[in-house]
Amino acid sequence: MASVLRFAATAIAAALAITLETGGAVNARAEPLLELETKIPLDGVRGRIDHMAIDLARNRLFVAALGSDGLAVVDLRAGRLDRIIDKLREPQGVGYDSATDTLYVANAGDGSVRLLKGADLAPAGRIDLGSDADNVRVDSRAGRVFIGHGDGALAIIDAAAQKKIASVPLKAHPESFQLDAGSDRIFVNVPNSGAIEVVDRTSGKGIASWPTRGRNANYAMALDHARQRVLVAFRRPAELGVFAAADGALIASIATCGDVDDVFVDAKRDRVYLSCGEGFVDVLAPESTAYRRVVRIATAGGARTSLFVPELDRLLLAVPARGGTSAAIWIYRALP
Repeated sequence: MASVLRFAATAIAAALAITLETGGAVNARAEPLLELETKIPLDGVRGRIDHMAIDLARNRLFVAALGSDGLAVVDLRAGRLDRIIDKLREPQGVGYDSATDTLYVANAGDGSVRLLKGADLAPAGRIDLGSDADNVRVDSRAGRVFIGHGDGALAIIDAAAQKKIASVPLKAHPESFQLDAGSDRIFVNVPNSGAIEVVDRTSGKGIASWPTRGRNANYAMALDHARQRVLVAFRRPAELGVFAAADGALIASIATCGDVDDVFVDAKRDRVYLSCGEGFVDVLAPESTAYRRVVRIATAGGARTSLFVPELDRLLLAVPARGGTSAAIWIYRALP
């Protein structure tokens, strides 16, 4: 994969506009923190692109091509689109379980979760959740898969039996949710109820409900484990809310680029990446008890979905087809 990811790195990085902000000063010649290495075309992918997942052992990226009712399978080692699995119904969420070699594809159109297995991604079953199956999170060590769906629920799937074993009720449809590695808690964005719900994944019961305090459209979320912070990206207004994981206290809010759909913590470099449909990636760094924006990188309009892969030190950005330009995956290398 290394040779592919270095393809045209120097030329592309030189053309990439990067702005560094330090106390209001702007220095366009500063060293980049993300370097655009290559673009992998997604020919045949139309309309909206939603979430992504990765099979590290095979260097495969799975892309929910919602607007095409398909799943794009990208060969990262070869730097090409391998194929598109069609006849899905508005796929939104994808999650890969390495322990069972199974890919879960959640579909908004019919509420189903399609299971694909092995190197050939052979159909391996279907779980019907009723409606609007969305985000997927996999806990391979516990043998559980969690899927948000419907008017307000998290389905809990037994990965070995590949069937739903429980459901956690929520006040409205869940958007991004994160599993706390240090406890049994799940933090869930529930934008239509103006809250962040906290549930116990063992008992399946609610623990707390944190109000978003006048902030709306909280779709993206990440956990800063080192600081015990829950990072929630809002679209109205466009800002990142920093909440204490212990009690939900709002510690700080930071203005961001607009239309965020994904946020990730790079623990190795102590950074935060936010991808925005407005056409930027914001890079934040910790400052005192909060964070500050250090870099804003111009990308492409509508490119709001991304996936940070710590094992590869790469941020993968899904860029939709627009204005005669094909959809693509843009691959950024984290520096240094």
